Amino acid sequence: MKHKYTILLIIFGLLLGTTLLGQEKKRDYRKLHYLSQEEMDTPFDSKRNFYETDPPEGIIRNVAEFDQMQAVLIRYPFGIPVELIREMAEETEVLTIVANANEEQTVLGIYEDHNVDLDNCSFLYAPTDSYWVRDYGPWFAFDGNKQPGIVNFPYNRNRPNDNDIPIRISEYLDIDLYGMNLTHTGGNYMCDGMGMAASTDLIWEENWDKTHEEIDTLVYDYLNIEEYDVRPDPLDEYIKHIDCWGKYLSPGKVLIGEVPENDYRYDDFEEAANFFANQISSYGKPYEVVRIFTPGTPPNTPYTNSLILNKKVLVPITGSQWDDEALEVYEEAMPGYEIVGIMYNSWENTDALHCRTKGVADIEMLYINHVPKLGIVGYQESYKISAEFMANSGEDLFADSILIYYSINGGEFVSGTMVNDSVDSWTGTISGMEIGDSVSYYLFGADEAEKRAFHPFIGEADPHEFVVSNELKLEPDTLLFLTFDDCLDGLLLHIINLTNDSVEITHIKGEPGEYYGFYWMVEELPETPFWIAVDDTLTLKVFIGIPVNNPLGGLLQDTIFVETNSEIYSSLIMVDSILVADIHQAEMKNTLRVFPNPFCTNLNFEFETTESSSVILSIYNVDGQLIKQFSQHFTSGIVQFSWDGKDESGQQMPMGYYFYKLQTGDHSFSGKVLLVR
Repeated sequence: MKHKYTILLIIFGLLLGTTLLGQEKKRDYRKLHYLSQEEMDTPFDSKRNFYETDPPEGIIRNVAEFDQMQAVLIRYPFGIPVELIREMAEETEVLTIVANANEEQTVLGIYEDHNVDLDNCSFLYAPTDSYWVRDYGPWFAFDGNKQPGIVNFPYNRNRPNDNDIPIRISEYLDIDLYGMNLTHTGGNYMCDGMGMAASTDLIWEENWDKTHEEIDTLVYDYLNIEEYDVRPDPLDEYIKHIDCWGKYLSPGKVLIGEVPENDYRYDDFEEAANFFANQISSYGKPYEVVRIFTPGTPPNTPYTNSLILNKKVLVPITGSQWDDEALEVYEEAMPGYEIVGIMYNSWENTDALHCRTKGVADIEMLYINHVPKLGIVGYQESYKISAEFMANSGEDLFADSILIYYSINGGEFVSGTMVNDSVDSWTGTISGMEIGDSVSYYLFGADEAEKRAFHPFIGEADPHEFVVSNELKLEPDTLLFLTFDDCLDGLLLHIINLTNDSVEITHIKGEPGEYYGFYWMVEELPETPFWIAVDDTLTLKVFIGIPVNNPLGGLLQDTIFVETNSEIYSSLIMVDSILVADIHQAEMKNTLRVFPNPFCTNLNFEFETTESSSVILSIYNVDGQLIKQFSQHFTSGIVQFSWDGKDESGQQMPMGYYFYKLQTGDHSFSGKVLLVR
């Protein structure tokens, strides 16, 4: 009998496991975007009617949302207000998917009743299952011969009609169709048009049979994505689509949602923003990160789920108190664009305007490929600005209409004709600057197919900008050592030549030695004199000897000097005076919250302790001087401090960076904060 019970128990366990697996699968399929009962009861097959092909030939360009669009795709029955359709049809063709001619007549009647410009309306006959055209709609790419195509993929929902829409669009436009065997969805994909893209880790979950390297290889082969940033989802919702919390506004600018400091997701959203702020964009500089407040409380706040459609940005609004602030964020971040709020009572935090619309790339677009000069650049009498002007129509460019426009110190823009170097490559010249001048510029082109293009896309309203310098630049200005890892791995100091000639570095203070209570050295210090060429960079790796132990506490400070024949340049080295074991740092970091950062009125410190101890919070300026200190004894529980930005005498401290150090028992943690006004 014992064996019989054991067998029955095993069978019961197997049945229970099968049931639980079935429940898990059913729970997954009930996720929004909502599946019908029929869809849930139908075996899931994302590859139904999908066929894999070879990728496009040559150097591929995956079209970005902010590139030129010839149309916008929607579906009837609608999931959007007719007000949005009327707004889009003012300047762009609206391509509506309908089932048949009867539906077309119904839609035409609706459009006519709501004053939609019928001259900008066209129709595609195809069966559909839902209105989420962003998720199943076509991804556009040009091959190395400037020929347009659609990269198709198995749609991650059990909707075979929707899954076939990219095929129908390729037939409608008479362009090539490529099959990429990667289960995906448009709401979880954004690209910058220059070889970078981002998704949440849903892409890994839904392609569990592929390694991360195999996924990266597929998006490279079919879309020429060289940098595919797969990120955790801070929204913590079922959908895990990146457009619910972030989007590229340009190749150098990204919009990331923001939630209140007391929201449990706050750290996750800040981590997402910090990731992009420290990621090098296709423009060769870290992304400019724009934050938009999306608390998600009723009424919903799905502001990142917007649509960039040529020179319009269509933003979902819901009547929330944060609507006006959201529109202002877009207006400031995207000057020159028309920002239009679209009110609708069916926008969700996980499903809004972007989800239900999809741009159709201008398959004859004139595209300008250019990596701009930005930030601080070395002085030259003139600057050569090069770009590729690619006429995908196959028509010739108007040589006298390939122009560079530039302005010095906010003056009037002047234009100059660019010179054709080879095939698609053109070069223009900016001249007349002096050291310290600020330069703004943009590019323009036109071809015989009557296509026009600007770079940046909006032209004069938001030009590229750089400042002329004639010196070495040390970056960063402060090497801040806060952990054992910093000391052991080293921090990098970049010496950049922003002059118009080679510079002789005569001496670098970096020999091994002990200074101001701690030991530091430079790995592979170059022999001096050392010549650094124009626009070149010398990178030094600086190490701190451990342990560092100063009974007085505080941040210890020294300076690394770089000497030339005419100048001495410097960068601070600052180190936490009591570097403790990594586990102590980790324990404190896991519970410590410092918010908001940056701050303008009060900076809050909050963490949890499991033991009774004295807690000391010290605030230092960038010179390492102690300006404020809090000390209090706490029993176990939540520890809270608040700093109002003033020193011990009550004097308001100026804008800038400050360092803090929190000590409790043998544990300590340090960090950097920014005071703004």
